[in-house]
Amino acid sequence: MNALIYIMDPMCSWCWAFAPELQAIRCRFAKLPVSFIMGGLAPDSTDPMDKGLAQQIQATWQQIEARTGTVFNHDFWTLNSPRRATYDACRAVIAATRIRPDAQEAMIDAIQRGYYLQAKNPSDPKVLTALAQQIGLEAELFDQYMGDEMTQGMLQQHLAIKGSLGVQGFPTLLLQKGEKLHWLSTGYRQADGIIAQLEKLTGEH
Repeated sequence: MNALIYIMDPMCSWCWAFAPELQAIRCRFAKLPVSFIMGGLAPDSTDPMDKGLAQQIQATWQQIEARTGTVFNHDFWTLNSPRRATYDACRAVIAATRIRPDAQEAMIDAIQRGYYLQAKNPSDPKVLTALAQQIGLEAELFDQYMGDEMTQGMLQQHLAIKGSLGVQGFPTLLLQKGEKLHWLSTGYRQADGIIAQLEKLTGEH
C-alpha cells in the first residue's frame, strides 16, 4: 500500500506556500492516502519574539512572495505581539482531528488562512478556539482536548516520527512504498517535479 507522509507545521510559512502544490499532487494521485505529521517548528513560549527574529521571518515572507506568488498579510507584524511558539497550533490540529477525523485538514487550512491572510496570531489559544468554532467544532470540547494529556502525548508521537525520519525542515513530503521511504521534498518544491517523481515510483502515468 502506497501512502504519502507530510511533515509540516501550520505556522510554517513555506508550508503555506506549499499548500497549493500539495493540492495539485493530491488531485493527480487522488487514491494516495496522506498522513499529516505535526513537526513542531517552535516549542511553547510566553516570551515576545525577539525583534531580530521577527525581522528575519518578515524577510522570509517577502522572499516566499517573490519566489512563489504566495499571498501574505504583512499587517500581522503591527497588529500582534508575535511569539515564537507553534506547538499550540500543532496541538490544535491534533485536538480537531480527535473531535472529528475529517476536521484535520480544515483546521490546518483555518490556521494558515487566519495567520497569513487575516493577520491573526495562532500562538494565542483564544485565536485557535475561534478558528475551531469557525470550522464547526464545539469550543468547550476543543479547549478540553487542547489541554489534556492525550493531545500532548500525540504531539510527542508526531515529534518522535519527525525525529526518527531525520527531518530537518518543513515542508517535507515522502512516499511510503511498502517498507521503503522515498523523499519527494525537503523544503518547498513545485508540484510538477514531485508528480513526475511519483509517476515513476508508483508506475501511474
